[in-house]
Amino acid sequence: MSTIRSICVYCGSSPGNSPVYLEAGRTLGRAMAAAGITLVYGGGLKGIMGAVANGAVEGGGSVTGIIPRFLIRKEAGDATGLDHLDEVIITEDMHERKHAMFERSDAFVALPGGIGTVEEIVEIMTWAQLGRHEKPMVFGNVAGFWNPMLSLIDHMKGEGFIHSQHLVRPLVVDDAADIVPAIIEAAKRRTDMDGDQAIIERM
Repeated sequence: MSTIRSICVYCGSSPGNSPVYLEAGRTLGRAMAAAGITLVYGGGLKGIMGAVANGAVEGGGSVTGIIPRFLIRKEAGDATGLDHLDEVIITEDMHERKHAMFERSDAFVALPGGIGTVEEIVEIMTWAQLGRHEKPMVFGNVAGFWNPMLSLIDHMKGEGFIHSQHLVRPLVVDDAADIVPAIIEAAKRRTDMDGDQAIIERM
């Protein structure tokens, strides 16, 4: 895959305890808009989710929100709150939502978030390990947020629990402004990879 038309961003529906998380969300949204890349995300208007969407909208970018019906009131107030998005897809459950996000995205980014964010990016990594896709995957390691997770992945590898590791190569990008360029570059050069390379590539 060499063309990135859309990027799915997983992130918290809460702002977190540091303003750097919200700013990273806005920065990524603006960068995607500037690159002409559609944002695919969970449809929430709060927290980092809202910051990414606002950054993309303010930058004139295209935004697709995918949200389960039961979460609309909690994360968007009501369906009219999503009217500023270019496309809104309402699903019946989380599984349908995740599948729709996967199908509509050429790459995946995990910004800071909670258990749901972890579950989403880990599932995408699992699908890569099983050979179901070769789309770029990125940990937006804002203020070192994902360092414990990255250490756990290295530990799993060291203990022999990550097979087909050449298929699981998440990028780690510390600065939100560098995420889009890193994804575009990764998509261009994602061909044969040596299984002896590090499982995590830091950009």
